Amino acid sequence: MVTAIVLAAGLSKRMEGPNKLLLTLGTKTLVETTIQKILESGVEEVIVVLGNDAEKVRQKIQNFPVQILVNEKFESGMTSSIQKGVNAATGIGYMICLADMMAIESGEYQIIKEAFLKKYSEDSKCIGQPSFGNKRGNPVIFSDYYRQEILAHQDPEGCRDIVQTNAGHVFKIEMPTNHVLLDLDTPEDFERFHAKPQS
Repeated sequence: MVTAIVLAAGLSKRMEGPNKLLLTLGTKTLVETTIQKILESGVEEVIVVLGNDAEKVRQKIQNFPVQILVNEKFESGMTSSIQKGVNAATGIGYMICLADMMAIESGEYQIIKEAFLKKYSEDSKCIGQPSFGNKRGNPVIFSDYYRQEILAHQDPEGCRDIVQTNAGHVFKIEMPTNHVLLDLDTPEDFERFHAKPQS
């Protein structure tokens, strides 16, 4: 089983005002769209880690079949939210999903999940990174072998050091689109995405 850990705690500083996760595209907020696609991919366990505007975000997602956690230390950086999710996860793989990457389709999450499970059967220390056009994107998926290392990790801004230190176990997951490279950080990003017809 794979656990998706959805990081939805950030301050959205570069959005210059609103919490980007509560912005609406079509009839749903950004965070709702992302979580729905992850659930539709067949990932068995989904943990959503909240922080900034936790209650407002919770109201939007409370009817989804997900485990909702609140990271009280969210302002210390992304790693604290990853650790909160990993601590509660029961899967053999931790797919670290960014809540603002709503371009990723359910079928693409499924590709990442299935590629990981296949590789895990050969290498229980594997780390999967989706890529498109030789650029590596997100979500990265870690084997549960790294559980304690992640929980003890000191870098506040993510687990890139763990990936680099264990490069021999990292494998690329070739993706059919550039969606794994696209997040929404700025008003310009949002407007650009808003202008595209949504599937």
